[in-house]
Amino acid sequence: MKKIASVIAASALLASSSLAFAGGPIAVVDDQQPIVVVANPSSSAGSLGGSTGAAIAAAIVVVAAAAALSNSGSH
Repeated sequence: MKKIASVIAASALLASSSLAFAGGPIAVVDDQQPIVVVANPSSSAGSLGGSTGAAIAAAIVVVAAAAALSNSGSH
């Protein structure tokens, strides 16, 4: 009986000690330089450019609003 208890205790000790060191040491390396991406302002908005695209969108909104107002006044 003592022999079986010794074997069980030894195997439990072996299992717990192997699980205690399972992860190993963790080394955190934070020596990287930040990556900077510089965008070319002329090519970032496509071929229309930033202000031209915004002006076209505003014109479409104004035309749509005027059409909606003219249709609502006739009824």
